[in-house]
Amino acid sequence: MNPEDIEKLLAETFSDADIKAAGEGGKYQVRIISDAFEGLNAVKRQQSVYRVLNPHIASGAIHAISMQLLTSGESASAAL
Repeated sequence: MNPEDIEKLLAETFSDADIKAAGEGGKYQVRIISDAFEGLNAVKRQQSVYRVLNPHIASGAIHAISMQLLTSGESASAAL
């Protein structure tokens, strides 16, 4: 698995999102900016991403993943 594969998987669920993945060797970082996260706390946001990635975690293709999950409003204010 490579970062592009992860981006494609996540784009199927988060179609309106800006998705960036990086990493190698089973260890990845993901940044998703999506309004689908609006009103969700951090745990609920992570759960929505894990639902997509869990089969690949279970298979061992992904060993570790760190996530930055933001709404577009949060992303805009973080960029100031």
